[in-house]
Amino acid sequence: MDMELQLARQAIGLLDLTSLNDDDDEARIRDLCRRALTPAGPVAAVCVYPRFVTLARQTLNSLGGQQVRVATVTNFPAGAADVDAAAAQTRQAVAAGADEVDVVYPYTALLAGDAEVGRALVRACKAACGEAVLLKVILETGELRDPALIRQASLDAIAAGADFIKTSTGKVTVNATAEAARLMLAAIAESGGTVGFKPAGGIRTLADARLYIELAGEHLGTEWVTPAHLRLGASSLLDDLLQHLGRAAAGSSKGGY
Repeated sequence: MDMELQLARQAIGLLDLTSLNDDDDEARIRDLCRRALTPAGPVAAVCVYPRFVTLARQTLNSLGGQQVRVATVTNFPAGAADVDAAAAQTRQAVAAGADEVDVVYPYTALLAGDAEVGRALVRACKAACGEAVLLKVILETGELRDPALIRQASLDAIAAGADFIKTSTGKVTVNATAEAARLMLAAIAESGGTVGFKPAGGIRTLADARLYIELAGEHLGTEWVTPAHLRLGASSLLDDLLQHLGRAAAGSSKGGY
């Protein structure tokens, strides 16, 4: 039980608690920010649509959650091959107060044989972010499918300035998988291990979180597995983690988290 409790706590600290629904409203985003400050500690970030960035930052600050970062998405979810538009969206997100931007890589262009537009888009968006704002590049690995293309997109994004590479938008049929994670983590290791990794989409249980935490540790070492290098993008994972912690606490003579 102690190991399970420790893992659940670790996963909470790695979590990008996400709400990217078409019907999101201010009340839902405020609730997301409240949930981000859990009895077991804060999540790493909340991830919301650009129009909610300022609200999320204000809400977190009002709750004493200044340490929780605000992430948003650009070029989302289609991953268009319009470099100028993606860069402009990213600049707007940064101006609104985003700490992190998750931009969708133009994966359809790569599927059509154009790798340069992906490199150009990442470079432009990283320039828009500057050094202070993290750029996470969503490769949409479930659409790329081919291991060679996933590897190429990973290496190209890293070379172009990505701070993290991320599996998925969560908006397609196949999202995060162990196979894609292995390919991406290998590319990160090959590139020096400084870039982070974010699986997203379909991560709902402690067992799912354990899979990616263990894969990251196998490829890059357990000391690498911190919020600076590993994030778990999910909307429903937190509930499962808190349930595990609650059961563990109930079985402990000390009680509490």
